[in-house]
Amino acid sequence: MQKELAPIGMFDSGIGGTSIFKEIHKLLPLEQVIYLADSKNAPYGAKSQQEIIDLSIKNTELLLEMGAKLIVVACNTATTNAIKVLREKYSTPIVGIEPAIKPAALNSKNKTIGILATKGTLASELFIKTSDLYTRGTKVIEVVGEGLVPLIETGNLQQPALKQLVKELVKPMLKENIDYLVLGCSHYPYLMPILNEIVPQNVQIIDSGRAAAQQTKNLLEKLNLLRKDSGEKCIFYSNKNPRIIEKILQSEERFLVGYKDF
Repeated sequence: MQKELAPIGMFDSGIGGTSIFKEIHKLLPLEQVIYLADSKNAPYGAKSQQEIIDLSIKNTELLLEMGAKLIVVACNTATTNAIKVLREKYSTPIVGIEPAIKPAALNSKNKTIGILATKGTLASELFIKTSDLYTRGTKVIEVVGEGLVPLIETGNLQQPALKQLVKELVKPMLKENIDYLVLGCSHYPYLMPILNEIVPQNVQIIDSGRAAAQQTKNLLEKLNLLRKDSGEKCIFYSNKNPRIIEKILQSEERFLVGYKDF
């Protein structure tokens, strides 16, 4: 097989990374993607760094066995805790996602931003380093999205318990008069309908999806690995409940969703 015809491999601790997939698919519609939803082990954010590294290695190796030409770590917690190890271990290009702290801090007029992320992301060395680099002179309100991922993983995005939890988590940030809210987990873009009801219009909500898609395109162009025609279906594997991915994706004909034990 010609290398450019090989798939892009993606993994996340569940369905959240499909928000990143949607941005990649929008920008690179000809590319085939194989996506692993490690829902059995969600959420990664509550695990130790070594556990996150081990899970990330397991997922990466499975995608490489499937012939992936590039790996997208579609999980903030896995990126901030494991991407350095993955890049040292494998020669395949790897794209990660980090909370969009830099654009939020640079563009904030109030010099006050909020970050909603998992405990694993906020405590990671990479996040702390990035935050220290770009948020000098900016007040940062960090909130751990405790309990959000399990509720999002049910696929019921309008359940009252989820709406109530989002309200409680966002309240301390709004009290501090933030003008940017950074979504630091790939699951959280699925909260946008709820956030749009709660958050004032003057608050910009940003995530990492578009930036990850652009970086994927840039790397494929640089390495001459861009696919020039379509034909292959995008494949999504869940090790828990594939029906939830179908519901979230509102599957097109080019998407295949199935169960895989990994």
